[in-house]
Amino acid sequence: MTRPLTKRSLLKAAGWASIAATAALVGCGKKDEAAPDAASAASTPEATASVAAAPAPPLNIAFAYVGPVGDAGWTYAHDQGRLAVEKEFGDKVKTTFVEKVPEGPDAERVLRDMVGQGNKLIFGTTFGYMEPMLKVAADHKDVKFEHGTGYKTAENMRTYDSRTYEGAYMAGVIAGGMTKSNTLGVVGSIPIPEVIRNINAFTLGAQSVNPKVKTKVVWINNWFDPPKETEGAQSLINQGADVLFQNTDSSAVLQTAEKAGKYAFGWDSDMSKFGPKAHLGSAIINWAPYYIKATKDALEGTWTTGGVWWGVKEGAIDLVSVSDAVPADLKAKVDTVKAGLKDGSFVIWKGPIVGQDGKEVLAKDAVADDKFLGGINFYVKGVDGAVPSSK
Repeated sequence: MTRPLTKRSLLKAAGWASIAATAALVGCGKKDEAAPDAASAASTPEATASVAAAPAPPLNIAFAYVGPVGDAGWTYAHDQGRLAVEKEFGDKVKTTFVEKVPEGPDAERVLRDMVGQGNKLIFGTTFGYMEPMLKVAADHKDVKFEHGTGYKTAENMRTYDSRTYEGAYMAGVIAGGMTKSNTLGVVGSIPIPEVIRNINAFTLGAQSVNPKVKTKVVWINNWFDPPKETEGAQSLINQGADVLFQNTDSSAVLQTAEKAGKYAFGWDSDMSKFGPKAHLGSAIINWAPYYIKATKDALEGTWTTGGVWWGVKEGAIDLVSVSDAVPADLKAKVDTVKAGLKDGSFVIWKGPIVGQDGKEVLAKDAVADDKFLGGINFYVKGVDGAVPSSK
């Protein structure tokens, strides 16, 4: 409080000095018209140029991350998007972030603190921030909130997501062609539709080149937990899996595969450096296009509520750093799938698709809509085990 009080004291002193100076001028017989007219002075070219040159204050933007930024994975990918915003808009924006924010009450506290710090655009980058963000958004209608991977909106809160199942499917194509045991393994995080959908898409991609494959799943019930991810990966290897996939945030699965002489994929960002011999490719998310769009909307006053779900078509999803160990025909198959996803000529979720129980979940030639995809809570045929409850 020292600075504001000092400033007010100085303003008071300046005011008294001005009154004293005016009185002195009157006492000396100076005429009022001798003083410059304030309105005229303000309208001089010099004054107008000074006002026009004053830069607009930057848009304060904050990001809440569920994990550490690190150098790979989900949170790292989001932070690369944040850096892209800074590069795109320069001094028009000021960005900050808080990492390792747990889902739940702590998230609400952090979000409220972000508002208190003057942020007018706030990104929450994990599913579990949905309810806390809704509560904070209701109390601060002048702030725009963006929730990653959620489905609930408000007048000042919208949702955004990436079609990660597209990257999972492309990885599956390679996995199906590279497995020798016909057993694939997935380390799952939390059993919500997003993750179950990715497991299924990975399996469908593998089955498109190798109908014999089976997929085993180990759940760790956390997004980022390297020790548990390592344990999960080793358990899958012990069950015969020779190609591993993950929906978790660290590079532990890939590193475990490297040590065991098995294959695996990077997830969310390029992880090739963490296990160069094991690495078959990385299914990445590029958040930069959406973060730039959202920031542009806020800056230009065109921001509206709603939701977007971007994939290969929008440049948000890709499979990169495909290993030289992958045969040319498999690489060509992935390229064909990628091109089809980009121009809309290929659809992953097109019937007939059968569930684990043998019942048809998507009829022949039927194409799943986003509502169907957003509510997936079943395994497709070829995935072992039961879907656990997310509660």
